[in-house]
Amino acid sequence: MSSPLWQDLAPLLLNRTFTDLTHAFHPGQPHFPAFPDEARETLFDLEKGDGFTAHRYSIVGQWGTHVDPPSHFVRGGRTLDQLPVEDMVLPLVVLDISNRVVADPDATPSVDDVLRWESRNGKIPAGAFVALRTGWSRRWPDTAAMANVDDAGISHTPGWSRDVLEYLIEKCHVTAVGHEQTDTDPGMATSRKDFSLETYVLAQDKWQIELMANLDHVPEAGAALIATWAKPLEGSGFPARVFSIH
Repeated sequence: MSSPLWQDLAPLLLNRTFTDLTHAFHPGQPHFPAFPDEARETLFDLEKGDGFTAHRYSIVGQWGTHVDPPSHFVRGGRTLDQLPVEDMVLPLVVLDISNRVVADPDATPSVDDVLRWESRNGKIPAGAFVALRTGWSRRWPDTAAMANVDDAGISHTPGWSRDVLEYLIEKCHVTAVGHEQTDTDPGMATSRKDFSLETYVLAQDKWQIELMANLDHVPEAGAALIATWAKPLEGSGFPARVFSIH
């Protein structure tokens, strides 16, 4: 007879570090400009003598730290309720370009960055979650700082690169990717309404987490990532609660 799972799991979690990789969302926070702000209404309030407190939240699915399933950009793509819970616990790989972003906010990763990661840590495991650490989450929740728009109206924010995403998805067979900034594509691309990198990721039947936090508090290799979200039927995106264990 096999032993209960918790008896095996508990010793593995003892003295581990749990790091929350999620921003708390709220009205007025940074968000995609075409989306409306959050509206929050207190329906019942203990402080006003009600028997309980309850809020009504009006938000778009892509709000705060959130998950994008394939259906967000791809007609017929998997929706949130179709993403299996088995894919919510993954090996975490952190690709760090934060030092480069300090000097160049338009920085993107290169395949050489990935190869150097692999030279230090071994091959990126199949099924991994790869997070791009840019340091951009330190600007949260300053909307202007997050967008970093110049006088010509061009946003200067870091993002992914096509060659790196192709390497991760087609050669490493990762399950999902994530990043600290608002978009997959760098700001100079999104300023031109170019979302081709996000389209590529989701068209490969992968999912992603946007607006991650605290990636500077986790190691570049060896951690586990747990990503959870609500299960709206045919949902195209929703705020996520994401954390790591290391």
